[in-house]
Amino acid sequence: MTTTLLVAGTASHVGKSTVVAGLCRRLASEGVDAAPFKAQTMSNNAHAAVCVGKDAAYGEIGVAQYVQARAAGVVPTTDHNPVLLKPRGDAESQVLIDGRPGGHVSAGDYYEHRWERAREAAVAAYERLAADHDVIVAEGAGSIAEINLQHRDLANVETARFGDAEILLVGDIERGGVFASLYGTLELLPEDVRDRVAGLVVNKFRGDRSLLADGIEELEARTGVPVLGVLPHDDPGLPEEDSLSLPAREGSAVRGGEDGVAESRAVTIAVPRLPRLSNATDLDPLARVPGVRVAIRSPDATLADADAVVLPGTKNTVDDLLALREAGFDERLRAFDGPIVGICGGYQLLGQELRGADREGTGEHENLRGFGLLPVVTRFGDEKTIRQVIRTVEGAGPIDGASGTATGYEIHAGETRVERPLPAPIGPDSAATEGVLGTYLHGVFHAESVREAFVEAVFECAGRERQGGDAESPSPFDRAAELVEGIDLRKAVDLERVENGSDRLRSPDQ
Repeated sequence: MTTTLLVAGTASHVGKSTVVAGLCRRLASEGVDAAPFKAQTMSNNAHAAVCVGKDAAYGEIGVAQYVQARAAGVVPTTDHNPVLLKPRGDAESQVLIDGRPGGHVSAGDYYEHRWERAREAAVAAYERLAADHDVIVAEGAGSIAEINLQHRDLANVETARFGDAEILLVGDIERGGVFASLYGTLELLPEDVRDRVAGLVVNKFRGDRSLLADGIEELEARTGVPVLGVLPHDDPGLPEEDSLSLPAREGSAVRGGEDGVAESRAVTIAVPRLPRLSNATDLDPLARVPGVRVAIRSPDATLADADAVVLPGTKNTVDDLLALREAGFDERLRAFDGPIVGICGGYQLLGQELRGADREGTGEHENLRGFGLLPVVTRFGDEKTIRQVIRTVEGAGPIDGASGTATGYEIHAGETRVERPLPAPIGPDSAATEGVLGTYLHGVFHAESVREAFVEAVFECAGRERQGGDAESPSPFDRAAELVEGIDLRKAVDLERVENGSDRLRSPDQ
């Protein structure tokens, strides 16, 4: 019999995804056959995974569930995240069930016409996972105490019920009011769901834990629910599930650059904060390079202090093109003389023209001019490409000197055609000039050869001497497992029964 633990939260962004990844890694390291599950995710950070229940080879799941599956040492499949909602603007989201797109709907239409089908898919996916694994570590969404949604809360309330789950409730002390948040959340839960709460976790704590002792004692006395862990504030380096960690359109944020390299010797890679930005995790490998700052900025921000520009993916290339043009970004980009890379939707933006734009955008534009930095044309149709790929790297342009292979995935609408002969440094659907590269490959900077060549080009163009190469660091999965060591897991999950009754004990895939 499978044991299910639901990691729920008092709010969004309290650390649920990291806790689930850490628990998956911790259980796998202890020989327990575990798997992650999230019934429904809303995120534009998606990853290709093996498709279950459909004819297609690959489908889309939230990047957090992909990471959690890898942490558990299992092959990521669409069963780990059977329902994915990808916001696209105009109060609409693309609905993907079992990894495959099923149209665009408003929130009202989703709950009225799609939710029952989504629930059926989630239950079926859960049951398949439960048949193959001893422990399911499920992740909730947002707050489990949204009383206006509890009758249709697929990721929290419904998962707790159909998965017969024990619940670990996580609160974020950095937000302030963690005791009130935990207490209030418990009070607002349906009685049958509250009875499933096995323990509470205080996350992101800085300082002396003894200072919490009186509060923890009082909270346990008032609720009858034990605090099973106080976790330190730390970032193990896992990809973000959504864009909450990125700045708002008018704001800016910097990743990386905190590695001891003098500011005068560092380089800055500017990234426009697209209104519908997706797959921001493509930037993470660059932000981990010593001496590299990834500056995520509003579309109307200057590029004067930038040494390179990366245009990331977008859920809606057409509408983001119009937003960038309105902000004057295209003019500033054409005047920029450093290395430029466009990934997926960013690649499409760099081209001469977008055709069939009314199929992609929310307006009525049939054809639109692109930024004109690459001689390519993108045509949108009804088909969507979702696949995992390995590309041969033949360095050119901003990645001159790169070689070997790059492994990643493609998720995009539209097909891009090169209008005149150009180097294709990352497979046949890429294109490069001397200073500009476009590719559909998500995860391209995870390839060491590509990353190193691009970083070297950025330093050379900036006229700065690079201080060392990539820094070695522990696996983010192992760091996440260490982070959750403070959770008294055996008070939430009957691991002794699992260990004594399973013939599937194993070690994670490193």
